Amino acid sequence: MAQHHLWILLLCLQSCPEAARRDADFLTVNGILGESVTFPLNIQESQQVGTITWTSGTSVAFVTPGDSGTAPKVIVTHSNYDERIHVLGQNYNLVINDLRMEDAGDYKADIRLSIKNYSYTTTKCYNLQVYRRLGKPKITQSLMTFVNSTCNVTLTCSVEKEEKNVTYSWSPLGKEGNVLQIFQTPEDHELTYTCTAWNPVSNNSDSISAQRLCADITMGFSTHRIRLLSVLAGFFLIVLILSSVFLFHLCKRRQDALSKKTIYTYIMGSRDAQAAESRIYDEIPQSKVLPSKEEPVNMIYSIVQFSDKMGKTSTQDSKPLGTSSYEIVI
Repeated sequence: MAQHHLWILLLCLQSCPEAARRDADFLTVNGILGESVTFPLNIQESQQVGTITWTSGTSVAFVTPGDSGTAPKVIVTHSNYDERIHVLGQNYNLVINDLRMEDAGDYKADIRLSIKNYSYTTTKCYNLQVYRRLGKPKITQSLMTFVNSTCNVTLTCSVEKEEKNVTYSWSPLGKEGNVLQIFQTPEDHELTYTCTAWNPVSNNSDSISAQRLCADITMGFSTHRIRLLSVLAGFFLIVLILSSVFLFHLCKRRQDALSKKTIYTYIMGSRDAQAAESRIYDEIPQSKVLPSKEEPVNMIYSIVQFSDKMGKTSTQDSKPLGTSSYEIVI
């Protein structure tokens, strides 16, 4: 009868992988990237180990007892684990050194045991999770306002690299999550807000004082106001310079246009008794000149002759004595 119960027990032990996965009885083992992790077998002293076969999708290692008083022998059967696996003493716990992210996954140990005259195989199952050790988190500020002496700000806590299974908590408020919204009054300026980031293998924290927080907000508004005023001043200065340049060119063009449309008469007069020559300039007002489209100035010459008698003129081509000659330049 006792032998019958023993065989039933052995049958249950051999069906461990299916039952364990179905009932979520895998033992979770957490390891740190670059460090070591141990898979506990918890073999009793009364149990004699024959062999232990480790697999993780494929064969990983094969363990046999050592000679009397010596450590167990380990044969690594997968190149990814070369020089990274060893077994601890008589309890046969497996250790993997220099953990890599790709080491994560399910592991199974098929253990051949002997109790008195009976031999059987038991299986233990593990799920290995590999995490990075968390660095110091960073607290950033956003959505800042300052109303009625109350400093309203949203704080966000984050780690340098996005990690799985990271949780955040805030003290002294006891809030959970990586985002914290606070309403800081002058009476609370002595408070210090601390964000702590956790994962299954490590934790780290960072703090910010309320006094510094609200001072940064006030300074931020002042800096923003100064920048805005600087931008506006620069804009008006540019507009002023452009307006001045435009007016200068406009005035210069008008002066050039007036100088081109001004007509001078050049009159030369001579008398019989006078050998001297006199020049008389007369400016014809712009209103007497027909409008034109800034055409080149045309020069017209005309010679007017008149006799000594007042008011009598001649259109002859020759210039007799006693006549005056006028040259008109337009």
